[in-house]
Amino acid sequence: MQNLNWQRTDLIDESEEVVLHQTKEQKETLEQSSGVQIEDRTAGRVKITDVQVNAEGKKQIGKKEGKYITLSVPTLTLEDEDGFEQLEKALLANFKTLHESISWQKDDKILIIGLGNRTITPDAIGPYVIDHLHSLDKIDDKFVMYAPGVTGQTGYETGEFVAALAERLQPKLIIVVDALATRASDRLCKTIQLTDTGIHPGSGVGNQRKEISLEMLGIPVTAIGIPTVVDAPVLIADAVEVMLRTIAARVAERGKPSSKLSLSSWRPDINKELDMSLVTPIFGEWATWSKEERQQLFEETFAASHAQLMVTPKEADYWIDRYATLISTMLTKWANEL
Repeated sequence: MQNLNWQRTDLIDESEEVVLHQTKEQKETLEQSSGVQIEDRTAGRVKITDVQVNAEGKKQIGKKEGKYITLSVPTLTLEDEDGFEQLEKALLANFKTLHESISWQKDDKILIIGLGNRTITPDAIGPYVIDHLHSLDKIDDKFVMYAPGVTGQTGYETGEFVAALAERLQPKLIIVVDALATRASDRLCKTIQLTDTGIHPGSGVGNQRKEISLEMLGIPVTAIGIPTVVDAPVLIADAVEVMLRTIAARVAERGKPSSKLSLSSWRPDINKELDMSLVTPIFGEWATWSKEERQQLFEETFAASHAQLMVTPKEADYWIDRYATLISTMLTKWANEL
């Protein structure tokens, strides 16, 4: 099959080279060959992946040099207060670590940019963060906040707005908040990515604009991103994967007593290693393909049709509001300790 690379993702730990090097041995190989340092750790329920990319690593995985930190709570729900509290705590701790080398002076300013289109809910996280910061009873006097909108609304490059503000204010740090794209439906609105590499506005939806970064502005730029959209073929591939693995698990357990003892509907463990050849009589040879190969098939099938859709959770407005509150609260706590 033709490799279309139709999957869009802004998350460093979803880049192909990082995904392919998940075992300890493979990670060591990647680190030695390309200078990509990968470390997985946990903080309570929060899974954290640190990725450090150098010049050689940039060539290998196509991501900018710098530090990337992804924080995820896989079981997070809108009602999960404990999950949001742990995520905020981990975000604050890692945000401090990312900026511990900066020496702050009393009059230093921090420019906070909320990227995105507030009229499109999954793209509104940036403007919502600015709104939440403005709604606080006491705004930290170090903050200068701005939501520039998108080029389609203003007719001007977002990067140009930010560059003009940076030149005028000369802030010590620029913090950019934006929505991201993911290639895994189970990470939608459950992950935060921090990076000191800056950001390309609109890159997640294939509309890459002028870069906002240290190299372009001469001022350190930290990006905070929340994955809020995923390509439709990814959802189809995920659903098919669950279906195939569920049927394979049921077939494997068919002759075992455990399948008959449950008083309610029996649900097999679809995450364990399964023999997918069990379902080839039903679905044919393609059932034994890898998830990535099936996803590529769906992408090729839909590439030339109107089905090139990006999908967001139906509760997107609630998720965006929760994350806007979380990020604005975290930034306030961080600034109060400077």
